Amino acid sequence: MASNRPRGFAEWNPQQKSRVLLDQVNQVLEDYRAQLPVTARQVYYRLVVRFDFEKTEKANKRLLEFMNRARRAGLVPMDSIRDDGAKAVGLGRYDDAQEFIESTKAFAKVFQLDLQQDQPAYVEVLCEAAGMVPQLNRVASRYGIPVRSSGGFDSTTVKHSLGKFYGEMGKPVIVLHVGDLDPSGEHIHRNLNEDVGAFTSHYGGELTVERIAVTAEHQQTYNLPTGVPKKDDAREFPYDFTVQAEALPPDVLATIVREAIERNIDMDLWNEAVDRQDELRDQLVEALEGITVL
Repeated sequence: MASNRPRGFAEWNPQQKSRVLLDQVNQVLEDYRAQLPVTARQVYYRLVVRFDFEKTEKANKRLLEFMNRARRAGLVPMDSIRDDGAKAVGLGRYDDAQEFIESTKAFAKVFQLDLQQDQPAYVEVLCEAAGMVPQLNRVASRYGIPVRSSGGFDSTTVKHSLGKFYGEMGKPVIVLHVGDLDPSGEHIHRNLNEDVGAFTSHYGGELTVERIAVTAEHQQTYNLPTGVPKKDDAREFPYDFTVQAEALPPDVLATIVREAIERNIDMDLWNEAVDRQDELRDQLVEALEGITVL
């Protein structure tokens, strides 16, 4: 039986009430244009705070359906929302050798040096929500700071591999943690400190984990929407409320991450590394300029 759900791009003429919500969604996306793409849940929290949108999981699910419909109709930019799930490998191939050469020349113009190689410590940003990785990377990449999501942190294999990576770094490691203020977020933070930290120590390294967001202080400062801990979650948690990291305004989160990075790196060494990167880019472009297929 054929489904009545829209497939591909599909026209839609929303009713007046839906048009009001549509305008609100697009206002949120316009406000945070510099942080796009954002997650649907970040849009949800901005609507709750700014437009008094209903704060329930049922309302959030309705909003997801609404935004999916609006994106298919071209009423909300498709690329403004970050979705996760499907992955593909094996797509990086070339039509011929000349295309490879031209691609290499283009890559030389954006060549990225390891900006952390002379830093006294190695720094990473880790976030719970994989959908937030692109916007956090937009902040961290200019400093040469990697961003990873915490997916798979219940796996001993993942924790061991990460601890081994940190332990063999040859210098102290600082992880800037962006996570929810709830039992799950506390569990991930504790896993980093204790389990990954133990593996790091085993391989001769030193790990420091700094929780930079979201905190109880952030909730008070920015009046963030809260929830209540799940009654069936027996994990230790010091608060009687919960806050999701995605409740932070994207621009505020970007500032928090930027300030945490600059607090943990030597900015003079970073500036020297950036200058060296620019020099190497020029050298690579010049060296590749005359190369063609024989």
